[in-house]
Parts: sequence; C-alpha cells; structure tokens
Amino acid sequence: MTRFVDKISVFDRRASAMAEAEGIARDGLRMHQGSPAVAIPGPPVQGAGGSITLGQLFKRVGDAHNGGGGEEDGDGGGNDSQRHHVLEVDAFEQYHLDSRPPPPFVLTFTDLTYSVKRQQRMSLFRKNRLSSDQPEMEAELGRTKTLLNSISGEAREGEIFAVLGASGSGKSTLIDALANRIARESLQGSITLNGEKLEGRLLKVISAYVMQDDLLYPMLTVEETLMFSAEFRLPRSLSASKKKSRVQALIDQLGLRAAAKTIIGDEIHRGVSGGERRRVSIGTDIIHDPIVLFLDEPTSGLDSTSAFMVVKVLQRIAHSGSIVIMSVHQPSYRILRLLDRLLFLSRGQTVYSGPPDGLHSFFADFGHSIPDGENPTEFALDLIRELEGTPAGANALVQFNNSRQFHPTQSASAKPALSLKDAISVSISRGKLVSGATEGATSSSSSSVQKHANPFWIEMGVLTKRSWTNTKRMPELFAIRLAAVLLTGFILATIFWRLDNSPKGVQERLGFFAIAMSTMFYTCADALPVFLQERNIFMRETAYNAYRRSSYVLSNAIVSFPPLVLLSIAFALTTYFAVGLAGGIQGFIFFILIVLAAFWAGSGFVTFLSGVVTHILLGYTVVVALLAYFLLFSGFFINRNRIHDYWLWFHYMSLVKYPYEAVMQNEFDDPHKCFVRGVQMFDSTPLAALPEAAKVAVLRAMGQSLGVPITASTCITTGTGILQQQSITQLSKWDCFWVTVAWGFLFRFLFYISLLIGSRNKRR
Repeated sequence: MTRFVDKISVFDRRASAMAEAEGIARDGLRMHQGSPAVAIPGPPVQGAGGSITLGQLFKRVGDAHNGGGGEEDGDGGGNDSQRHHVLEVDAFEQYHLDSRPPPPFVLTFTDLTYSVKRQQRMSLFRKNRLSSDQPEMEAELGRTKTLLNSISGEAREGEIFAVLGASGSGKSTLIDALANRIARESLQGSITLNGEKLEGRLLKVISAYVMQDDLLYPMLTVEETLMFSAEFRLPRSLSASKKKSRVQALIDQLGLRAAAKTIIGDEIHRGVSGGERRRVSIGTDIIHDPIVLFLDEPTSGLDSTSAFMVVKVLQRIAHSGSIVIMSVHQPSYRILRLLDRLLFLSRGQTVYSGPPDGLHSFFADFGHSIPDGENPTEFALDLIRELEGTPAGANALVQFNNSRQFHPTQSASAKPALSLKDAISVSISRGKLVSGATEGATSSSSSSVQKHANPFWIEMGVLTKRSWTNTKRMPELFAIRLAAVLLTGFILATIFWRLDNSPKGVQERLGFFAIAMSTMFYTCADALPVFLQERNIFMRETAYNAYRRSSYVLSNAIVSFPPLVLLSIAFALTTYFAVGLAGGIQGFIFFILIVLAAFWAGSGFVTFLSGVVTHILLGYTVVVALLAYFLLFSGFFINRNRIHDYWLWFHYMSLVKYPYEAVMQNEFDDPHKCFVRGVQMFDSTPLAALPEAAKVAVLRAMGQSLGVPITASTCITTGTGILQQQSITQLSKWDCFWVTVAWGFLFRFLFYISLLIGSRNKRR
C-alpha cells in the first residue's frame, strides 16, 4: 500500500485566497520536507478495509481546524500536539502524487431540457367560442413552453463560466438547473462533477448560490454580516478566532476593508454603496470557500466600475480553486476580458458556446463579422435580438452552433485519476469546504457530509443575536408600537374611568374587556411584515442549509417575546387602576399575564399568516377579517348558549374568547361581591321611571310572593351570577390563560409547517 506523500508541490492547485490572506498554513496539514506521509494530529483513522473514508477525513480536518487538542483550545496537551500519525489511503494507490497534479474540478452538463405547461388565462369579458373552436382550445391548453432545449457545456475550476442572453432567454433557468433548484423529475439531461453524478445533498455543501437581489439585514455592518454568515456556515470545531480571521481575510479579498464598519443600509438609513452591497451578498455565500459558486446576474443594477470590481472579485475566487458559474446580461469590454467561457442562449437554445476569443471567428464564419473596436458581446446580443424578430427566429444561428456541437474534453470524458470523493478530500485538506467537516464516517460522498454545519441550539443562538442586533438599532419601530398601545390604553382609561358596581357599570366592564382583549390582537398585526421582509433572506440561507427552519422559528419567538412583556405591562398600568378593576395586586398581576398571553397568541397568529400569505396587503386584509370574526364569536355580542350548533365550533376557535373569559372571571368570580341591589334591578327597564317609593313597594310585594324579604339594599346579583348570565362557566381563569398560551405555541408550530411546505426553493 502506498503512502500519501506530504509535499505541497504534489497539489498543483491554487491555494485558497483566504488562506493566502491569513498568511498561515492550514492546521490540518503539517509540512515536512522529505516526510514519507501526511502527518495529521490525533489517532490514526482508517475506514473499512484500511482505507480512509471521506467522512473520516472530514472529521480529521475538523479536529485539525479545532487545534487537534493543542494549546489553542486550552487542552494543554503539549505532547498530543506533537504526535503525528500516517493516513494510509487505498484510493490513492494507483495515483502517483509526485508525478502529476490532481485534475481540476469540471462540472459537465449534457442535454439539459426543461419545459413548463402554459397556464390557462381566464377573462371575464372573453366571448364564448363556437363549438368548432373547441379542438383549438384544447390544443392550446395542452401546450408546453420549453425554457431549456438540450443545453450542454462544461465549467472548470479556476475559470468563470458566463451565461449570456437577452431577457427571457433562459439564463436564470439554466443557473437554477445547475444549482439543483429545479426538481429532478422536471429536468431532463445529466449534470456531473468530474464525471460522477452530482447528488443534490452533496451539491448543497460544496456550492453556494448568490441571488440577483441583495438580501441583507439593513442595520448590520459589513463585518457583522459576514461574521454571522461564518457562524452559520463554518463548523463549531473551528475556533472563534479562526472564524474571525477568515472573515477578515474575506473582507480583504472582497475589497471591503474601508466599509467594514459601515451598516448595509436601506431606503431610510444610509449605508454602503450598491457595488459594496453586492460584494457583501457574494461574501455571505462564499464564507466557507465553496468548490462551486453560482451567481444570478451579479452585475445587475451596478455602474460599469462597480460591475467590473465585482467580476474581478469573482475572478480571484475562481483562481483560488473554485468553479464560478454566473449569468450576465450585457458585460462591458473590460468584464469580457475576465471571463473564460461563454454560453449564449436564445429562447432556451444554445447559439454559441466557447471562449470569448472564439466569438470573432464564429460570427465571421456565420457571415456576420464583428466590426473592429466593437464589443463582441454587444454585437452578438444585438444580432440574436434581430434574428429573434424574424419568423424563423435564431434557428439558423442555433443550427450553425450545432454544427460545432459540444465535445467533452479528455478530462471530462475519460475517467479521472481521482474519484470525486477523493478529489473533494484533497480539496478539504487544502482548506476548502470547511462546512463539510463531520463526525460521520461512511463511504458515500453524499452521506459523508453534514446537512448543517452546527447543531440547532447554536443556530438558534446566532439567529437570535443577529435579529436582536438588527432590531435594537431601529428603536423607532418599538417606540411606535409602544405609543400605539399607550394611546389605546389612555383612550380606554378615559372612556371607562372609575366604573362603579351598578348594572350599568357591569355592562361597561363587559365592553371594556371585549375591546381591550381584541385590541391586543389587532396591535399584533404589525408583526405581519417582519417575516414578509425577511422571507427572501430566509429562503436564500436555508436553500443551502445555513440553518434549520426550526431554529429560525424558535429564534423568531425568542426575539419577539421581550417587547410583548413591556407592552403588556404598559397597557396594564395605563388601564387597570384607571378603570377601577377588582382583584387587588393579585388581580393586577393576572391581568398583566393574560394581556401578555393575548399578545403572545396574537403574535403567533400573525406570524403564521405571514408564512402563508406572501403579499402584505392581502395579509392585512386576512388579519382584520379573521380578528373581526373572532370578536363576533367571543361571547360578548351573543352568549355561548345562544349560538347555533353549526357555528359553535367557531366560538371555541375564537382567539378572543379565552382572554375575554379570563378577565371576566378575574373581575367577577366573587360570590360575595354584589353588583345589583334592590331597586337597581329595574334599571334599563320600563319600571325605571317609577318613583323610588313605588319601586320599594314592588320589591316588598315580590318578597311576600317569594317568601323572602327584599328591600332596596338586598343583593340581587353577585359576581358569579353575572358569569352565569354570560355563560362563562366552563373554564376557570387559569384554564383560559393556559389555552391562550397554547394557541401561541400552536400557531408557531403551524408557522414551522408552512416554512417546511412553502420554502422548498425548487421549480417544478
């Protein structure tokens, strides 16, 4: 069995740019000139049959990045840090490392075809067609639109592969297809890496996808944004100091040193420039130094200089040992010089595939020579648009390109000297793909990598810290919420000031409780745009397993809870004593708790709707309508025993029912407190106009008939009697409290389910 000779020259692949910026050797490799084997800290690891598996190598690299139990992590094992062990690798037995460098990564795609069915268009004003037109209608409904038509090509490590074409040509669709963002059953053709089929799970770990829009938290600085990305994508085996050093190296690589302490900014808060924002977006996805990088029009919306700087950064990323695949609309001449391979599309078909230098000869042979001094890409795109305007379209150009059809190169067609698993292992040993380190050990490359770099509690902590940092820098948002609650409480306190214990006071208390509890839910409607604004960030980050959806849901709940506590205390202090509610200190504390529970349930309800409804105006409409129904069936307007059976289910589904009944019991659940005495029973009746003496005489007559003396001061209705009149007898106030709390947890669980179903990040 041959040994893995440790010489840096045998890996004739460009070192990672971040490693160069750090200026340090990778901890996973110890270099000894003339040493017969790779020395890696820790005990020897061998897989089945004595060969190391990719998963085991991941673990060794992770341990090495963690310091291998050396002094950096405080283990104090000075002797352990000096122990070197030899890895014997069967996979390299037939591969002479000292004779030639390992082959570069080559992503090959062949005959990619993707079609979608046309949607039926409905029109209220379209006339009914005659029966003779029925076959034509059926044929129209059965048509499909081909977005990609037998597209082939290859992208190599160290190069920028650019997809060009007019709007609607299929550029973004091709990028999505290569990035596994189209369901495999809908996409025809093959995609391989180094000749082996590229599985979706493995691709997520070794690649990154940069969307066209800059999806960033506005109040975080450039350095903070990249640091949070490092916390997500880099494993916990990497120390905090090393993560920080990688972030600083990436800032230098992206040319963002001058803007490192500047916030991202938005329409209101001034921040970094457009070009810097785009480079930050790229940086968040390349923090783990991916092998394959996909970008959807990274230069869109930028001026010429900013666009050139972005592509220059991409060139450095490619030269660090990555495959860069990007779509671009119309590159300038300076940008064209940075590109290595071009693929022109026209309505889903290939019209040119090759290096930029081949454009002149290609179009000259086609009969349309590129004039001297003209941008070749501009000429090509103008010619394609001109041809697309003809009845035949660009078919002539497509057929001409097919005559120069794609032939796989020797490296792509022949079996590579290293398997994909071993090639990734070498890449990991050079410091790339840090997020792939895992403790698992299997022989399959796709199952040897972790789905997520960190456990969920670390993800939840990082998400909570990021969201809280972004939120606390916009105190005006909480100030507006607090002002709204205080204003509502002030209005209610002044309207229902110092209610007495008369029958009118009872009715006014009922109105106060119904309005107050429903206000809690309406106030929570401001949580609706929170996730709607973060949805695209969430979709981008979870598409490549930056964190779990469950971590996001828990973090969202944690960050939203402290403001609810402050709002609950503020509302209770504003209204409880001013209205003159009963219960003393204990009643006041319960009032705060039930208001907090109502806020919690309302926030969960609105958060769940934000995961289902994608448009903010539609979301507000649904929230207002449903909360109106909840109030209607809460038991305030009509008692439970008066609701028909076919609507009774909605009464128990009402979110307002339970906090309303809880505060009612907190106020009236006292059999010794009287709310209706003697002549007060005639209030709100025709007998209320009788003289006082007449009312007393009526009471005396009623008492004689009943055999019970009834005077003007006799208690007629107690607090428990009012609860019975309102049909509030099934649950205690604490039962209502816990049901309200449970509603909040249920809606957050439903929010998690909506994220699972609605964020698959793939076309069908």
